[in-house]
Amino acid sequence: MNIHEYQAKALLRSYGAPVSDGRAVLKAEDAKTAAGQIDGPIWVVKAQIHAGGRGKGKFVEADAGDKGGVRITRSVVEAAEEAKRMLGRTLVTKQTGPAGKQVNRIYIEDGSDISSELYLALLVDRQTSRISFVCSTEGGMDIEQVAHDTPEKILSFSVDPVAGYQQFHGRRIAFALGLTGNQVKACVSLMGTLYKLFVEKDMEMLEINPLVVTQAGNLHCLDAKMGFDGNAIFRQPDIAALRDETEEDPKELAASKFDLNYIALDGEIGCMVNGAGLAMATMDIIKLYGAEPANFLDVGGGATREKVTEAFKIITSDPNVKGILVNIFGGIMRCDVIAEGVIAAVKEVGLQVPLVVRLEGTNVELGKEIIRNSGLNVIAGDDLSDAARKIVKAVRG
Repeated sequence: MNIHEYQAKALLRSYGAPVSDGRAVLKAEDAKTAAGQIDGPIWVVKAQIHAGGRGKGKFVEADAGDKGGVRITRSVVEAAEEAKRMLGRTLVTKQTGPAGKQVNRIYIEDGSDISSELYLALLVDRQTSRISFVCSTEGGMDIEQVAHDTPEKILSFSVDPVAGYQQFHGRRIAFALGLTGNQVKACVSLMGTLYKLFVEKDMEMLEINPLVVTQAGNLHCLDAKMGFDGNAIFRQPDIAALRDETEEDPKELAASKFDLNYIALDGEIGCMVNGAGLAMATMDIIKLYGAEPANFLDVGGGATREKVTEAFKIITSDPNVKGILVNIFGGIMRCDVIAEGVIAAVKEVGLQVPLVVRLEGTNVELGKEIIRNSGLNVIAGDDLSDAARKIVKAVRG
């Protein structure tokens, strides 16, 4: 689960990390009041969407201006005007894709007197199962290019979970970032604060880009992105309350409410599979036969008829889907339950595209019999290869 920058900064502030004074704006008429509560003399107006690259992004609508999603202003009136220009408009960045994201929230904050920009992140390293620090002297909007062109400028190391964060970790980061004097002490303290926040709030990723050194020589968190472990949200009610459902794909949001693992893709063949590994194999073989999957969908090992019905409805709600492949291996999951769910869904929403079903495992004969007797126009797949070949042929002719 991701949250907005202004929400992330509120969390940082609550833990004592240095962040700028700012106000969130949801309605255009509130922009001037919000800007007036900040001292200035510089007001930074930031579009709030769950995507990076806002500064270099472009709005689809001409009346939003062409200054990107982060704008520097020098008066309360100018800040309010820029906020009004951006609210409700669609911002396109490298991370949003060509469709972009609608800006429903604006963050107006006090400007900073920047001497240098650094990069810092904490994340869960899946290879070591530990929390890792990542830092670089090359902070700012082009950190991805730095990673590609000059990876030697990026320092990364993990923290032993038994010992936890120690001051030498902070000193290592400080020296890698070229900090000196009191900045080293401040860095050691800040890294400890961020590590504590990361662990206590069950984060997956915390990125400060840029972490700036001000003209006065102080460290300051100028931007912040946070991602949280969805499996741990049940024990973080304060974080769950920050969820902005308007930033999520409607199909993925609907799937989450039924505990379905769903990710929308750009292809034309919808997939319903049980088990993440089998789902990935199904997508691979669809590509092998010349088509593209429209989604990743794992209904899980303990899916009920109702969950299968909802999964089928989510797939068919995607206008890009030109065919559906149901691929079930019944271990814990029973093939007859899948068959009943598919039939119930088809009767409820109709079937406008070719459907190929491949069943194997527990109660497979019963599942096949249920489908045969349903009267539906369903193509049977003998095995995974056969099923993939048939659905691609049905879609591509």
